[in-house]
Amino acid sequence: MPQSNHNDDMELSRDYALSVADWRRSVHSLYSGVRSTEDPQAAHAVWVDGRARLFANHPASPRMAGQQLRYAGYDPAFRFVLPLLDAERDSFEVPTGTDGIVPFTRIGRFDIEGLGSLDAWWLSSYGGGLFIPFRDTTAGSLTYGAGRYLLDTVKGADLGRVGTDWILDFNFAYNPSCVYDPAWACPLAPAGNRLAAAVPVGELLPSKD
Repeated sequence: MPQSNHNDDMELSRDYALSVADWRRSVHSLYSGVRSTEDPQAAHAVWVDGRARLFANHPASPRMAGQQLRYAGYDPAFRFVLPLLDAERDSFEVPTGTDGIVPFTRIGRFDIEGLGSLDAWWLSSYGGGLFIPFRDTTAGSLTYGAGRYLLDTVKGADLGRVGTDWILDFNFAYNPSCVYDPAWACPLAPAGNRLAAAVPVGELLPSKD
């Protein structure tokens, strides 16, 4: 799903701009529905259904001919509610075709029992937002080889909080748009976001019709 800037020198058209704006609005609305659904498994069903409809029908979808989304079944063992811990400041940058270099700043980390640690990144440009990519040992076989996204709040992918703790539910992990269309430029998981454990839930590699 569109999570970064289209890596294309084509002149921006009015229709394209409006379709992406509508996509973003739709994604924010979808996650609002997820956060308002108390049962996590039911919330996951809302999310899967909403993503499937957007992917299949929306004009801003990155879907290429024949692609279908695939998801693992919901597993509550991969849902966590965790505090954001301190971490030394660090940064990484992502080159894009339209926005130049997009900078990210590390603002903390999450320690996740049984899985490891994930750095939390802040988008240090217009809009801001918390960004948590990750790569696990299923990458390249069951899931995308370069990793998936867990949260990207500037784009609406936000599962909410319990008090000051963040909800990290790997059942809601999703693929960057470049999995479906290589014209998209997508930030991938840096070293501090690579898990030495398997996360066999969330969005899987796509299937073909």
